[in-house]
Amino acid sequence: MTGSARRTAIAMALALLAAAVPLTGAAAAPGQSAPAAPAVGLDLSKAEAQWIDRDTVAWNTGAEPTARGGERAPGSTELAYARRGGITVDGADLTGARHRIRLAPVPGGLTEAQRVKFPHLKTYAAFRVDPRDRDRIRTALTGQLVAVQRGSDGALKAATGVQTQGILDDLYAPAARKTPLGPGFARGKASLAVWAPTAQDVRLDIGGRTVPMRRDGDSGVWSASGPRSWTGKPYRYVVKVWAPSVQKVVTNKVTDPYATALTTDSARSLLVDLDDPALAPKGWRTLQKPPATPLRDAQIQELHIRDFSVADRTAEHPGEYLAFTDRTSDGMRHLRKLARSGTSYVHLLPAFDIGTVPERKSGQATPDCDLGSHAPDSDEQQACVGEAAAEDAYNWGYDPLHYTVPEGSYASDPEGPRRTVEFRKMVQGLNDAGLRTVMDVVYNHTVASGQADKSVLDRIVPGYYQRLLADGSVATSTCCANTAPENAMMGRLVVDSVVTWARKYKVDGFRFDLMGHHPKANILAVRKALDALTVKKDGVDGKKIVLYGEGWNFGEIADDARFEQATQRNMAGTGVATFSDRARDAVRGGGPFDEDPGVQGFASGLYTDPNTSKANGTPAEQKARLLRYQDLIKVGLTGNLADYSFTDSSGRRVTGADVDYNGAPAGYAAAPGDALAYADAHDNETLYDALAFKLPRGTPAADRARMQVLASATATLSQGPALYQAGSDLLRSKSLDRNSYDSGDWFNALHWDCRAGNGFGRGLPPAADNKPKWPYAKPLLADPALAPGCADIRGAAAAYRDLLRLRATAPEFSLATGERVQKELSFPLSGTPGEKPGVITMRLGSLVVVFNATPREQSQDVEALKGTAYALHPTQARGADPVVKSAAYAKRSGTFRVPARTVAVFRRG
Repeated sequence: MTGSARRTAIAMALALLAAAVPLTGAAAAPGQSAPAAPAVGLDLSKAEAQWIDRDTVAWNTGAEPTARGGERAPGSTELAYARRGGITVDGADLTGARHRIRLAPVPGGLTEAQRVKFPHLKTYAAFRVDPRDRDRIRTALTGQLVAVQRGSDGALKAATGVQTQGILDDLYAPAARKTPLGPGFARGKASLAVWAPTAQDVRLDIGGRTVPMRRDGDSGVWSASGPRSWTGKPYRYVVKVWAPSVQKVVTNKVTDPYATALTTDSARSLLVDLDDPALAPKGWRTLQKPPATPLRDAQIQELHIRDFSVADRTAEHPGEYLAFTDRTSDGMRHLRKLARSGTSYVHLLPAFDIGTVPERKSGQATPDCDLGSHAPDSDEQQACVGEAAAEDAYNWGYDPLHYTVPEGSYASDPEGPRRTVEFRKMVQGLNDAGLRTVMDVVYNHTVASGQADKSVLDRIVPGYYQRLLADGSVATSTCCANTAPENAMMGRLVVDSVVTWARKYKVDGFRFDLMGHHPKANILAVRKALDALTVKKDGVDGKKIVLYGEGWNFGEIADDARFEQATQRNMAGTGVATFSDRARDAVRGGGPFDEDPGVQGFASGLYTDPNTSKANGTPAEQKARLLRYQDLIKVGLTGNLADYSFTDSSGRRVTGADVDYNGAPAGYAAAPGDALAYADAHDNETLYDALAFKLPRGTPAADRARMQVLASATATLSQGPALYQAGSDLLRSKSLDRNSYDSGDWFNALHWDCRAGNGFGRGLPPAADNKPKWPYAKPLLADPALAPGCADIRGAAAAYRDLLRLRATAPEFSLATGERVQKELSFPLSGTPGEKPGVITMRLGSLVVVFNATPREQSQDVEALKGTAYALHPTQARGADPVVKSAAYAKRSGTFRVPARTVAVFRRG
């Protein structure tokens, strides 16, 4: 992520695909295949040829095929190279090319195996490296490379740079995969190793002196060792390498991609042994974790480290890792309440080293104005926050700089390894509160690439770690410089980094940002590596570590264009969950790119409590859309199972996969646990803010709170795991900000004390991502009736905890297989005359659950249950919500009566 808006960039890109494709949603965008009309020319700044293995160069030259599929192009094709660079096009010819590797056209193009490995190159012409020139390959890869095509008269027809990811893997990956990288400590010595196969020279700058490094010819790894006294010393690699982005040989002083510690603001890596007892907090070695919760039962709180405590006046370490050790703070008291109710994991937004926050408090800007003095609908707050945003202490953190070092701005001192100790104390604090820890990891892109100051990977092996498009430019579909985990050593970095967090920091789970940009094989390699960790050998049980991620399908890799992706559909049955946007959109209504944010859904009053937005259509259109939404929610309640069979709202017998979600199957899971349910997360408006836009203006705050609980219940009471944005149970608002990644503490901070409000009415949200919605937002923010009071906030939080307790104690919500779900779960009124818009009735084993999203009490007559005794579940009957206690059941008629805006759970017997 860059400070200039990862989320906005993704939003803009996906908005172009279709209004129905939500940011945190996932319809497919066409993959970028080989261009129909190849751009063959004489531009050496591009790299349109690809050297895919030691024998083959693929190049979309545009030559017509012969009957045998080969090139009908008399003349010659070759690779020109120059170790020092200097190859240029001068007029109509090439100059500076003193060395050549001859190429011969391959009839029929790439082999079938090559097309399978490189599907995006399947239409390219293939050229075979002359066996007589193979001894030149390794030297050629260390300098400027140009693919050259000449006519039969010797005239230059085409020339372009060459992408080398494929051949680097072919030549070096088999040995490099097995070679230790980064810091090492053994037999009284310290060592460092870096993979830099194309470098002409690498030296180690450590502790103020320069040490030569040795190159291993098989692996391309450079290494150096020294005395144990190197420990604690700052270091960088000095890499002399050809850099295509600037078309010259450069000498880069760059930090270690495998760094485990850093100096302030990531200026230097630090040679640190994470096994050093001095870095272990008291009790670290014998840390007792809460019992592991299987992924299919996980209830997850998504939490930003700074948001958690920066506004908590009871915290001793506001905004820091150590805030999670403040046992008596309001924030930690709240987390313990959630843990006792059934929350099992805290998911931390990115906590690795990020590139957009000054790490020293003295270097962090703060808004230079009295933010609290302005009106709740003023644009002054956002303007003042925006002036400080580039240099303040806030960012979500989706802008990775070093993947395996804790972020320094959350530490009491960013200089040195204190951040390691304090991260570990944070894990201890959460574990002691009864919660396991999930890290949000972002391996799909880097904060920078090329020769930029904050580029690390690309300044060591230029053009390898980043994913390149057909012309050699870096892909940016994730918003920033995409990485290429399909390449062996980037894939290895992902695995090694995750394993380090698991072993050395005892992290209990990982959430992969934009996981669909990873190969499925890469995520499964992570799973395999974690499964191999044992308590005896590694201090952790890797099989109990949970994995889930964003399985969205878009960009240059969409529809498996380059590899089988880790998307929703592809990850089904693997044990790695993906976020499901299906029920989320149906519950909230519309999508994040709606011009009019008043588009309603199941929990925001569509048809049953209409607002004034014309975007909702006629009453008939609203009713039809609401019933379709209810089908999406039903599929969500099953755990998004593809094969689950039920009667939909139209009376048809369908499977989950038959239900349409913006042109994709609503059901895609193979078993409960494949899909992760949620109603809100850090992306897009908070649930409270979405409901503020969508519910009729006059809806009282108390009713808004009830709709919040009902909306969350569609996730809580579904099969499979569920995630909630921290504070959602407290009706958290970000003053209608849909993209608060850089909106500072003013818009983001959590308020654990209800007397501080819920964050609503703190001014118009930042203009960059929200200004088109200001005309809708301004009257809402100015209306004091929309700001909830303590009774509303406390009531919602208590009702939510009741539902957590109910889910945690009722085995019916933890069915292990699709077959069990099919047998135990049904929707008895679906597709019958008794199905009412705005009401869903689910029968689940000994339970009946009724979701009444309407503003009126509703009765549900279930003919098949006549004569069977049911009563309100004891957890709700003895619970905090006085309204749900009036829910009733008539045994004689099989009628369930549920109050307005209420979810009620009944138990048989």
